[in-house]
Parts: sequence; structure tokens; C-alpha cells
Amino acid sequence: MTEPPYQRIAAALRKRITGGELRPGDRVPSTRQIAQEWGVAIVTATRVLTTLRDEGLVIARPRVGTVVAEPANAAPRRRAAEPDQVREKIVAAAIAIADAEGLGAVSMRRIATDLGMATMSLYHYLPGKDELIAAMIDEAFGDDELPPIPDAGWRQRMDLMARMQWSFYVRHPWLAQAMSFTRPPLAPRAMRYTEWTLAALDDYGLSGETMTYVAISLASFVRGTAVNLEPEAQARQDTGVNNEQWMSEHEPAFYEILRAQGFPVLSRIAEQNFDVDLTKLFEFGLARFLDGLSGILPPYRM
Repeated sequence: MTEPPYQRIAAALRKRITGGELRPGDRVPSTRQIAQEWGVAIVTATRVLTTLRDEGLVIARPRVGTVVAEPANAAPRRRAAEPDQVREKIVAAAIAIADAEGLGAVSMRRIATDLGMATMSLYHYLPGKDELIAAMIDEAFGDDELPPIPDAGWRQRMDLMARMQWSFYVRHPWLAQAMSFTRPPLAPRAMRYTEWTLAALDDYGLSGETMTYVAISLASFVRGTAVNLEPEAQARQDTGVNNEQWMSEHEPAFYEILRAQGFPVLSRIAEQNFDVDLTKLFEFGLARFLDGLSGILPPYRM
């Protein structure tokens, strides 16, 4: 007789609990996670947790979720430092995958495979994909130490901040895709860069609102240019062809479109035969951005 799916899944989780992989106080997979991992309906996943709860192996904690229950008459014990170390390994593995293959290649299943862990065990350290991405962002922005704010004018300070941020995006091409300024990630080390920018503007007599818009506008410009880094890296990886080679291959079709559509200015510029380089685009845009700030920022500190 075939074993019902809920019993098979409950047996797998029971083995993790009794074997010590899941310890007292650890979160067990939620019904949604069980449904996704084992490909079963929510009602089946609910029955799994009910079975384990009836056996006294798990308990539900408000605002936490379902966790492994303490054994009867067990003395309270402190959690070891190991979970933090495992979490660091998970985040490092995720960043390595994203750096090599792009953010789309990152999944709990892939990370678990690379680390030799059970997929569901990752959720003990990071509740979900959103928390994983936030941790990746935080780790990426922690690569370098922030320098002291230079005793120079606002332009030199903003130029330095933009270049620091650009270096992170170049190092981690997926990072620009992961960032958001309307729903910023809970990433303290990334937030330090906003604090640094605001502090660098704090002695120029600007309002808090204006300082905030300057900081976000600068970061948005850098990120907006950097979003092109991952698609370009992905295209090179998928095709084995760099930008120059791609343009050479598609040049005849490009000029055919220019001739057919009659774009005189674009045709004239195309004949100058230069490539659009992302670093040059960043340099050009940054200079123009800083030129624009001169309209609201005084040349000297107040």
C-alpha cells in the first residue's frame, strides 16, 4: 500500500528533528515552504505539521511560526554561535552564484546543492528569498570600509561616493538589479553609504529634504548606469561574444536600418565609429550630474 504523501514528508522532517539537524527552537518549514519543496497541496502540508504537532515534536509560536519543541524536562540551553556561521556560508554561496551566473541563477535549491545541505534547512537561517537578497546586498556593500569624509568641497565628496558605489556594482554586476530606492532593503551596511553622503552635505546649509534628494539622486544615477552591467555580462557568458565582436557581426543590418529609415544624424554619428563604453558613460554622466548640483550647492561650506 502506497504511503500517503503527508506521512512521507512528516517522516522526513521527523528524521531531521530526531537526528539533531533541527534542534529545539529551530523553525521548521512552513506550510507554504513544504508545499513548494515537495510539490504538494497546502492542505497536505498543513496535515504534515499537524501530525508532528500531535506527536509533540513541534509547537506553534505566535509571530515566529512552527518550531521544534523542547524535549520533556529538558534544561534550557543557549544557542551556539554556529547558526551565524552557517548563515554567512549561505550568503557567501549565493553571492558567488550571482557573481558568476547572475541573480536569476540564485535559488534556495541551488545554494543547498552547492553547500551539500537540504534545501529546507536553509530556511532555518534565512526565512525566504527576500531576506536572502537583503543579506546579499548587505554583504556586498560591506566589501570595503568607508573612508573618512575628505576635507574638500561637496563636488569632490560626491564624486568619491559615486565612484565607491560604482566599484561595488562592477564587482557584483547583479547588485544594481537587486537594489531598490522605493522599497530599500534592510541592509545596514548599505545604509552607511547614505549616511556618509548626507553627512558630507550636512555643512552646506541645505534642508533635510534637499540633502535626501541629492543623496538618492546620486545613488540612482550610479545604479541606473550599472543596471547594464549584468545583462552585458550575461550576454558575454551566453554567446562568448564581447560588445565589439557583436557590433561587428550586426553592423551590416544596423546600417541597413539607417539607410531604410533615413536617420541622418544617427547615420552621421555612426560613421564616426566609436563604441559606447559603460565606464565612459558613467564618467560622462557623473560629471554632468555634478555640474547640475552646482545650481543648488554653494561652492564653500557655510
